[in-house]
Amino acid sequence: MRRTHATVAIVGGGLVGSSLALALDRAGIGSVLIEAAPPRADAPPHEERNLALARATANGLRAIGVWPLLAGEAQPIRSIRVSRAGAFGSTHLRAHEAGLDALGWTVPARALGAALEQALAAATRVERRLSARVVGIGPATVGHTLRVETRAGTEQLDAALLVGADGSASGVRAMLGIGMQAHDYRQSLIVGQVRCARPLDGCAHERLTDAGPVALLPLRDDRAGLVLSVAADQVDAVMALDESDYLACAQARLGWHAGRLLAAAPRQAWPIRRVLSDALTAPRAVLVGNAAQTVHPIGAQGFNLGLRDALTLAESLTSAADPGDPGLLAHYAARRAPDREGVLRMTHTLATLGCAPLPALLPTLALLVIDALPPLRKHLLRYGMGWRAAPPRAALEALP
Repeated sequence: MRRTHATVAIVGGGLVGSSLALALDRAGIGSVLIEAAPPRADAPPHEERNLALARATANGLRAIGVWPLLAGEAQPIRSIRVSRAGAFGSTHLRAHEAGLDALGWTVPARALGAALEQALAAATRVERRLSARVVGIGPATVGHTLRVETRAGTEQLDAALLVGADGSASGVRAMLGIGMQAHDYRQSLIVGQVRCARPLDGCAHERLTDAGPVALLPLRDDRAGLVLSVAADQVDAVMALDESDYLACAQARLGWHAGRLLAAAPRQAWPIRRVLSDALTAPRAVLVGNAAQTVHPIGAQGFNLGLRDALTLAESLTSAADPGDPGLLAHYAARRAPDREGVLRMTHTLATLGCAPLPALLPTLALLVIDALPPLRKHLLRYGMGWRAAPPRAALEALP
């Protein structure tokens, strides 16, 4: 059995795990990235998911060398309109109010995956284990010993720091003995692209309804990414609708602020669950991204939050003599707590109370108050752009 050593072992080569490996590479820290899947292949354009990246996220991707490889497929989000079905008016947050050109960008998940793949190919301090899985974790002299099964055989990998970036059903979390709490929203998310009668002009629409949230994300040309939440017991029926009936269903849920929906590409459905790890760290181990917290997709916070995990961890390790030092890991967890808890609170509240049946006057008053108070609007703009609590330095910029 081959025996190797790593300063940092990252289990999970998804968007967050790959970003962490690149951030460490930029910081001069070597890592082994263990990926269950083979190299990413491009998804068919009509089947791809679309991601809304906060401005702070774009800054972070720029800092690790990914944004220049991605910017050509990014559509600026210049404004966000939030409305509530049955309520009068809406709140419209605009980038120019903050003196900026964009609040964020939408990109195909395929394009982000391809950009990460290209950046990883050029990284000199990242060793990759493709089509590999961790089947056991045990103690090492310093750190953990991972038993890794690969196509070439079994490897015993000693790591000073173990990072679990292996998603909601994290095997690392389970093998470390860290518990988790799950909440089933009894909803599924139906995602796919649609064509609009008029360009969205960079405006993202978020609509709260009694049946759950709906979002329309601007893409390039006259396309948009439609995100429709549907009760679990209705998802099969909605998925079975023909294109015309599906568009009518989506239009009724979305309303008319964005104009008429003309065509829909094939769609996919994903069940929605919130999964929260009981702890972010264990001795010489850290959880990041969906392994640490999987949030409701309302507000498109998942990857944005996970990238801030990765960037903060890489920043914490930059000048560390020992990457698994208990004090360092405790400081990391404390630093991430306010951001994590704020996003969890916001997404859960919007998904439950925000979409619960309410007297029409209450959401109307809330929307009017937000629209009428510039300090509150400024706070929401900063929050939406990804600057909360103590953000990683790589996400910062000098604002006007």
